[in-house]
Amino acid sequence: MSRRLTELLREARARLSDAPRERFGDLQEGRRLLGIPRPARIATRGLAWHLGVLLLTDDDVLATGDIVRSRAEVRRGFAAESQRRRAELAAAAARGGVPEGETVHIGWTVLDPDGLSARSVPLAVRGGDVLVRWSAAGGYMPLGRYLDERIELLRHPPERA
Repeated sequence: MSRRLTELLREARARLSDAPRERFGDLQEGRRLLGIPRPARIATRGLAWHLGVLLLTDDDVLATGDIVRSRAEVRRGFAAESQRRRAELAAAAARGGVPEGETVHIGWTVLDPDGLSARSVPLAVRGGDVLVRWSAAGGYMPLGRYLDERIELLRHPPERA
């Protein structure tokens, strides 16, 4: 079954060759330097095409995690702890060298095309078909159709998107 998946991803990469890519990276907790804790940063691992729940690189397909927009660290009050955490991640992206305003994906996972089963998420194989689950509440749809829609959106985004 990985042959069909490999074929779909190869075709998608060819269609995306001139489309914009986004960074993906790892959150690296700050180490201590002379006993003083250093702040966390996001280290870039590469570039990928963002196709909804998937990140497509030149060699791999990844399941998306969190998306953070880089922003310089500023002191401010937050109404919620989740807002504080998002601001910390945005500052970590800036410390990692991600230009301000640019997005970076963290918390992603590499998907193994040979390890797909009927219960895999977000990619699965059922009845010989490769499917993608596009949201936690949504059902599965054929990967080929999903890639067609996502590539079209990436290449021709809606006005003001």
